[in-house]
Amino acid sequence: MEGSHGFEYSLGSCLTVLFGAPESVVPQLGNAPVIVYHQGMNDKLDTNAPGARVLVVDNDVDLARAMTESLERIGLRCTTATSGSEGAKLISELDFEVVVTDLVMPDVDGMAILKLAKEKLADCEVIMVTGHATVSGAVDAMREGAHNFIEKPVTPKRLQTVAQKAVDSVRLRRQNQELLSRLDETFGFDNLIFASDSMKAVVDRLRRIAPTESGVLITGETGTGKDVIAQAIHQNSPRKKKPFVAINTGAVAEHLVESELFGHVKGAFTDAINDRQGKFEYADGGTLFLDEIGDMPMATQIKLLRVLEEREITRVGDNRSIPVNVRVLAATNKNLEQDVDAGRFRADLYYRLKVVTVHLEPLSKRRDDILPLADFFRKQAAKKNSKTVRGFSPALRQWLLNFHWRGNVRQLKNVVESLVVLDVDGLLDLDDLSPDLLPVSPAGASESAPGKVVPAMANAESSAQSMIGKSMKEIERWAIEQTLEMTNHNRNETAQILDISLRNLYRKIKEFGLRHDN
Repeated sequence: MEGSHGFEYSLGSCLTVLFGAPESVVPQLGNAPVIVYHQGMNDKLDTNAPGARVLVVDNDVDLARAMTESLERIGLRCTTATSGSEGAKLISELDFEVVVTDLVMPDVDGMAILKLAKEKLADCEVIMVTGHATVSGAVDAMREGAHNFIEKPVTPKRLQTVAQKAVDSVRLRRQNQELLSRLDETFGFDNLIFASDSMKAVVDRLRRIAPTESGVLITGETGTGKDVIAQAIHQNSPRKKKPFVAINTGAVAEHLVESELFGHVKGAFTDAINDRQGKFEYADGGTLFLDEIGDMPMATQIKLLRVLEEREITRVGDNRSIPVNVRVLAATNKNLEQDVDAGRFRADLYYRLKVVTVHLEPLSKRRDDILPLADFFRKQAAKKNSKTVRGFSPALRQWLLNFHWRGNVRQLKNVVESLVVLDVDGLLDLDDLSPDLLPVSPAGASESAPGKVVPAMANAESSAQSMIGKSMKEIERWAIEQTLEMTNHNRNETAQILDISLRNLYRKIKEFGLRHDN
């Protein structure tokens, strides 16, 4: 039959909650029953159904019934209240993703429903239904947070389109929240993988830096994880819900760096066929990470300094300034102070970038981090390649600790993934190493050759056996020599492992005539 409001509906498909729905699902509201309409024979409110949950609130029963049937045709689960007070009660006790409400009702009006929905249902979108005379009221409701409004007479197609967009908006917001949650798990300070004292100090510094608005200059060799530190700063800052945008300025052609950063207008240069937003505009409200800042062309450095000081950008080929609110993090593997002295980097930009500095030591100087990182990468690689890998053999663990790691954390990650891919028995061992990484004997070892180390476990055990029956002085010399070799001659780390003072270690090295490079 044709409804009085332009809807075609069947009374036979409308059921009330009074016929079988449990009281715990839909409560009674005073003396008036709550009407819940479902298409088909199911007379219960299925809170586990895949369709989004929608509350329809209207004191015009025919219109409420028609809107409910229309929304159920596109798979939405609808609950219908025939008064504002009933709708308010449902909002307080049940969960909905979308509320469709009439604006003008005698007891509790649409504005009150909107306010309550925003208060009780964090992810809910509200759609207002209004007559011509109350359009201005609906516009006011949108200013207060309503998703959209629909004018009477309501057509099924218009209602379905607006409701579906509201559902999409809610679910997109939830997906973003889930993504943020996963980013927290990955880049939260408590989830960074480290064990060394130097990284503990770095993370303690990051905890103080992240909540501020200050710029940060991250220094360290290639592969030490400067990008991870930048993302951790962003993810633990008030800007975490805004974009994190990264650009490697050294990887962009010199004539395109300005366009990448600041954007351009159509016709600014030969290939500029359209207006283009730059990284600064895209990161507005969030964080911009400028990787390898030391490779930035001098002309761009000048413009970057102006942007940092004036907080506005000008697209290439344009005269109009655009304000931007961006926190800038920068990273470099170069010694910028030397570049400043040599005239390759602007001193004023250098000091503007390094409000706070974070330095990452190379992996060879924080060997306590090697095994925890390797185990983390093992689990990642095993999951990625659908393999079961129990862990590392003792010999391989020793090899990992002794290796030079000139490529730092990035090289460690790639080596571990290679081990997982080549493994056939579920335990990573030396036989899974790529041939160019295999240990060599002391006679064949070259101190300058990348990736070649004095062998680890077997030789160390054999050497230890040879110390039986030796004097304490000989054993002491052997222990210091072996530990220096294991730490790649890092004296600080050697002293910590042997539990002696650095001063005492220096004295012993001199006394025994040991190699003392680094």
